[in-house]
Amino acid sequence: MGGKLTTHVLDTAMGTPAAGMRIQLWRLGESGGGRELLSEGFTNEDGRMNHPLLSGEEMAAGTYELLFDVGEYFRGGAHAAFLEWVPVRFRLADPSSHYHVPLLVAPGGYSTYRGS
Repeated sequence: MGGKLTTHVLDTAMGTPAAGMRIQLWRLGESGGGRELLSEGFTNEDGRMNHPLLSGEEMAAGTYELLFDVGEYFRGGAHAAFLEWVPVRFRLADPSSHYHVPLLVAPGGYSTYRGS
């Protein structure tokens, strides 16, 4: 069975899921060479994508980057934007595992971790 990559974004200023946030997933080349856009989409009402960002045979060991368009998200609401794009760079070591990368975000800061 193949693994999968998922994310979840929570707006900690409002205490709600961050619905409608644009997210890009990039695969980064080894030794700093090149990058490839793998997918781009928007979070649903629960702050999640409607499908895994990667799954099954798409999963490959390597370095990836999730880019969260928090600036546009906050400009669409009641908050002034300080942050623009929040990058989260990480390594997939075991393609058969589930990697979950949550983002907790407010207009002035963010936090992330490897979830379950």
